[in-house]
Amino acid sequence: MKNNKNTEWNVGRYLASRLESLGVGKIFGVPGNHLGPFLTIMHATTQMEWVGTTNEINGGYAADGYARATGLGVAGVTYGVGALSLINTISGAFVERVPIVVINACPTNEQWLNYQAMGLLTSHMSPNHESNLIAYRQVTASAQVISNSNLATSQIDTALETCLTELRPVYLEIRQNVFESPCSAPKGKIGPRPRPTTERNASVLKDAIEAAVDRIKELGKPILWGGMEIDRFNLADEFQDLSEKTGIGFCTTIMGKSILSENHPNFMGVYNGKASLPEVRKIFNEVAQCRIGLGAWTTSKNLGGTKDLGEDWIKADHEGVSVGATYFPEVKLGDFIVGLKEALLENPKFGKKGLKMDYYKEYFQKTTKAPGFKAHKINKPNKEGIVLNFRNRKTFIESLSGLTPLIKPLTYDSFIKRINQFLKKSMKGSGLNATTPYIAIADAGFSLLSAQNLVMVERNTFHSQASWLAIGYSVGAATGFKEGQPDKRPLVFVGDGSFQETCQALSSHTRLNQDNVIFVFNNNGFYGIEQMLVEPRYYGKGGEQYKDFYNVLHPWNYSKLAEVFGNEDTPMRGFVIRNHQELDDLLEVVKKDKKGCGPILVQVVVPQRDYPKSIGYKVREAE
Repeated sequence: MKNNKNTEWNVGRYLASRLESLGVGKIFGVPGNHLGPFLTIMHATTQMEWVGTTNEINGGYAADGYARATGLGVAGVTYGVGALSLINTISGAFVERVPIVVINACPTNEQWLNYQAMGLLTSHMSPNHESNLIAYRQVTASAQVISNSNLATSQIDTALETCLTELRPVYLEIRQNVFESPCSAPKGKIGPRPRPTTERNASVLKDAIEAAVDRIKELGKPILWGGMEIDRFNLADEFQDLSEKTGIGFCTTIMGKSILSENHPNFMGVYNGKASLPEVRKIFNEVAQCRIGLGAWTTSKNLGGTKDLGEDWIKADHEGVSVGATYFPEVKLGDFIVGLKEALLENPKFGKKGLKMDYYKEYFQKTTKAPGFKAHKINKPNKEGIVLNFRNRKTFIESLSGLTPLIKPLTYDSFIKRINQFLKKSMKGSGLNATTPYIAIADAGFSLLSAQNLVMVERNTFHSQASWLAIGYSVGAATGFKEGQPDKRPLVFVGDGSFQETCQALSSHTRLNQDNVIFVFNNNGFYGIEQMLVEPRYYGKGGEQYKDFYNVLHPWNYSKLAEVFGNEDTPMRGFVIRNHQELDDLLEVVKKDKKGCGPILVQVVVPQRDYPKSIGYKVREAE
């Protein structure tokens, strides 16, 4: 605590103290007049820091990134104009289970009474005095108005415990005058309050495990599909232990990417339905005979055009377990993972590592030994885009990194392959002990569909908002990720349309002297993913006749923004790269950077009709 002669407790100090006790070191947002008293109290009584952002959207994304990096984020805004601007970012956090505390400082009790009696509206007020509260009730686990300091402590504690238990945002609308009103000192510690396990829960768990084992025995050749909840509920060790002890290989969802080191010998790639690399899709859907989703959400993004799961699926998340069409409610995900592992190890048909297999090797052998197969087809993509020269898992993983002639123009996929080479050379250690100085943050669209094939050697080093998919998330979130993990250097992959949404976040990057590297894919000013979703024939033989006018962007000189946001005290550098030689030169600059170098903005020029291989199924289906 900073030097402060006032030893009395008030609501502002109470809230700040509780947040600090939970490990919060930064609060993000735009203050406004109503939030000022709280920030003054926070500054005087805690070590927490206020990080002002250029707008509420970027403040919300920064709080989201900080929460993913540290476990809890906080966004502070003023009433009405600030809170309702912030709400999109909190909606995304609600959907993706990111714990954020929203502090909305609102007009005083006196101002509300004046409106009630005389109809006098002060700044940012609405005639509907519950307008902000009602809006936030839709996108938070708890939404409360604090107008009485004698009730404030219990309201704050309840909201924080709800946030930590549900792993979702909570909303505190606090009257400006209440921050300085007296209250009692904090008592005891607060934390998550998970639902207790009842005898009925234990019985249903037992039934779910038995049904799952029976389904695996019936179908054989299982594969795991690890999702985002493995990270959110801290189950990475349990997931890894299940895979290693039983030998079952695993893919991840995009949202679950890097839940384990992708150096792991059981890692088979990112499965994203039809929008996966064709080889991953083939081994997941055809070589494996039983798919086991653990903490994986069946969103349209994770399934990528696949419509249903079917009887050959076992699906477990925090709500319960499905084995085919049979559902077992209120089974905790962690209990199911551990129970399934133990049951498989005890089963004489399986035992330790009894389910281990190389899915790629089996597919290669099965395909090349098929009657009529000709050897010259091995190195040529077939009609599904699959290259048959991946003889085993190792050759497939190696294919994700590679070099292309230096003068050849960049594409989404060739760019990512070269980044993989860079990441491989940058890692320290090897195998599961390898670490990387970088984290990757991918935005929605082609950026995400190409970046899903980055090879991340360290846990929790790849991040995206892959369910809510708000474009521009990555640029604002990078602020919070860097503040939460100062020892990691963010590499941001974002399309030009997405970047135009939140480019003001570069101001925060430079102001905080962060070393983020922002790669802006510039495909001649075009919403590539939107065109692909609406009319993919543009990317095929049809070409320009299918180009939709509303996907055309106003062109920017993106690299020049480094001159706008940077200065002598807070430097920022801008680059334009068009081929692999220029990319190599740029990565050499990144490699040699020292502390305090400031952020880098890179305009990555790619052809307008280029697209990641993983989304190529849309073009093939349309033609």
